[in-house]
Order: sequence, then C-alpha cells, then structure tokens
Amino acid sequence: MNYSIIRYILCRVLEFQAIFLALPCLAAIYYREEEGFAYAAVLLACLLLGVAGKIKKPKSTVFYAKEGFVAVSLSWMALSVTGALPLFLSGEFPSYTDALFETISGLTTTGASILSDVEALSKCNLFWRSFTHWIGGMGVLVLILAILPLAGGYNMHLMRAESPGPTVGKLVPRVRHTARILYGIYIVMTVVQILLLLLSGMPPFHAMTLSFGTAGTGGFGVLNSSIGSYSIASQAIITLFMILFGVNFSVYYLISARKPKQAFCHEEMRYYLGIIFAAILLIAVNIRGSFSSVAEAFHHAAFQVASIITTTGYSTADFNAWPEFSKFILVALMFVGACAGSTGGGIKVSRVVIMLKLVKNELSHLIHPKRVRQIHFEHHVVSKDVLRSVSVFFITYALVYGCSVLLISLDNLDFTTNFTAVAATLNNIGPGLNQVGPMSNFSVFSQPAKYVLMFDMLAGRLELFPLLLLFTPATWKRS
Repeated sequence: MNYSIIRYILCRVLEFQAIFLALPCLAAIYYREEEGFAYAAVLLACLLLGVAGKIKKPKSTVFYAKEGFVAVSLSWMALSVTGALPLFLSGEFPSYTDALFETISGLTTTGASILSDVEALSKCNLFWRSFTHWIGGMGVLVLILAILPLAGGYNMHLMRAESPGPTVGKLVPRVRHTARILYGIYIVMTVVQILLLLLSGMPPFHAMTLSFGTAGTGGFGVLNSSIGSYSIASQAIITLFMILFGVNFSVYYLISARKPKQAFCHEEMRYYLGIIFAAILLIAVNIRGSFSSVAEAFHHAAFQVASIITTTGYSTADFNAWPEFSKFILVALMFVGACAGSTGGGIKVSRVVIMLKLVKNELSHLIHPKRVRQIHFEHHVVSKDVLRSVSVFFITYALVYGCSVLLISLDNLDFTTNFTAVAATLNNIGPGLNQVGPMSNFSVFSQPAKYVLMFDMLAGRLELFPLLLLFTPATWKRS
C-alpha cells in the first residue's frame, strides 16, 4: 500500500473542498447571513490541512487499483466529515450526526433529509446542500483529474473507483482529456437547465439550486413541497433534464463528435428510454382517477418515473398515496436506476440487462446443452470478467441490502419503511414509502440506524467495493 500517494490525494481533495466552501461563503455575503462565518472557518481549516499535508512529497507516485479504491473512499469520507461541519456550526442542525447525514446524502446525490422544515434554513445552507449534489454527481476525483492530473499514468484507477457502471472506458486516449470532456458536458447541461428554468419564471436562487440537484440527480429542494409549488413548465423542464442526466455521458460525447449513428445505437439508452416510457404509461393509466384529467395524470407519472429511475428524488405529488400497483413500479425503478456513466444511481440498466441476458442464456443452455452462446451487449461480446463482476455485484448488493434492513429493524419501524429506506439510500434516491415517503423525512430513525443508512449511501454511490475494501485487513498490508 502506497500510503504517501493516498495522503497526497486526500490533501488535494481538502484543497478542492476549500474552493467548494467558498461558494456558500459568497452566498452568505450576498444574503448577509451570519452562518457564512462557519463556512469561512471550515474553508480555512481545509486549506491549511491540505497545504500542510503536501509539504512532504510522496515517496512514489505509483499506485494501483487497491490504492485507487482506498483513496476514493477516504476522499469521500473526508469531504463528508468536513462538509458537515459548517451545517452543524451554523446551529441549524440539532446534532453533528444529522449534519453528517445531510452532507453524505448531498454528496452521494441521495437527497434523503432529516429536516421537517427545509424553508427554515439560511440561504447559504440551502445553497451548500444543493451544491453538494453537483459536486458528487460527476465525482470530485474526476474533477481533480480534469484540472490537476497525477503523474505516472495511473489516473484510470481513480476514475474506475469513482465512476458508476460495470465497466469504465476512456472517451479519448488520455484520462485527463476524458475527465475534461465529461465535466464540460456536465457544466453545459447544467447552465442550459438554469437558463430554461429562469425563462419559465423560476426565481434565480431556485433555478440554480434545483439545477444542481437535477444535474447530480440528487433531490434536495428549497421548498417543503419539493417541486410541487412550481409551474407546470418548470416541472416539465426538470422532468426532461432528469431523464437527460440519467443517460450515459458517452452518448453526448458521440453527438458532440458528430457521430449520431453511434450515439443513437446505444443499447443501454434504448432499454433505459423503453423502461421509462412503459412505466409512465402504466402508472398514468393506474392513477388517472386521482387527477382531474388524463394529461395531469400523465404529467405527474412522467415526473415521478423520471425522478425515481434517475434516482433524483424530487416529487410533485405524494406518490405514497398512489395505488399499490404504481408504488410497486416505482420501487422496482429504484433498483433499476439510470445508465452507467451517468450521474444517476441504482444498480444500473446495463447490469440489469446483462443479468437478464445471462438468465436467458442459462435457460437456453438447459434446453440445448451442447450449444455455445455468447452474450452480446452494445454490439460486443460480454467478457467473462464483466459477467463475473456483474454476478458478484448482485450477490454483494443483496448481502449489504439484507444486512442493512436487518440492522435498522432494531428501531422497530414497519417493514415497508425499513425496506424502502434502505432502497432509497443504497440506490441514492432519497424518498421511500410510509414514514420515509416524499412528504416525510428520515428523522424517525435512531442515530445508530442513521449511520447504517449513511454507510449505504456511500456504498451505493461508490458501487459497494471501494468502501467494502476499507474493512478488508489485506487492503492495509504493505506490498
């Protein structure tokens, strides 16, 4: 284990955290809020720690997958611990545990909150909550690689550890250029959404914070009603952009590179859009009696399907009161998630499709034992390594999920609340059902249960293995 390079990466992360914290400081200055002093103090502490930790240069810049996974996991923990401090020091959160829960929920783009009255927060705290979504959406290590790549050509280990999906590839030969392309697309799409929301009549502060949440597929709102109080036009824009941010960003790169044929032949995107369309149609038919018109039912169905499958977590209506058929579809979408290579969470459409093809292949093998069939995805044969990783992911996911539900059940809440609370946190969605529904929050859980759910949020965002490696003794042995 190359501890010196991990220390160096963590110090870089703290320096970037100081830059991130400068933005809520500016918001506090603009709105003349005293809570800004908490952000300034933590900013200074992060900057000093980051600079001091880099005085001693790494003995070696060589690092491999193990160091990459550990560095990414510890970086996200460092961002969470330091990011929670200004929320707690501002006095607007009852405990550091609650502030940490809110920060991890923001950075992992989960959107689960312990707050019952969001509108009581200061503007700088509201800005920071939403901005953490934008930071975590594409990944802070990807941002660092885009601006200050590490020497030695080992950057791909960091990108693989932080980027979602069964496989991670480079759009262009150099990792640095790939990171820049990804963030360039991310920034442009965010700015376009802000402008469109402004044109729809949304106030500037709301347009900015909600765009941060949509871009990162997070879900923190600035009103207690989430998105329900905004105009139909604003809700339609958010619906569209939630779906767009759930698409693999390589599709946008292919479009920008004038390769539309390759972009629209993307198999995962076709399945993703097909699932969305089918879910909207089924739910709209099922809930049509709850709304004044079919158009209104279709609008709310489209918004909620887009919000859940992309794991954004915004809401325009209390879907906890919808018929059981619609609620079942939404819970199923929580597990499916968005596309690999997007800012969305969940298992990912690509993994689900590959696993279904694997099941079909196994059934075919039982009927025709001597016939050899290969599994194809995205016009390529799926390698045995990818099939193994997908299978192991599902097994690990089921184990983590089951253990989490078991542990939080000690709070003695009902099964639906516990089951969907873990679904909402491990898949980075936000709202669940019953006591953690869209009109409720996660304050009902005890502190130990909140730490279990915090672990789930981090594990879900980092796709399980980088975080689980921290608890493996062999990880920490010097090689």
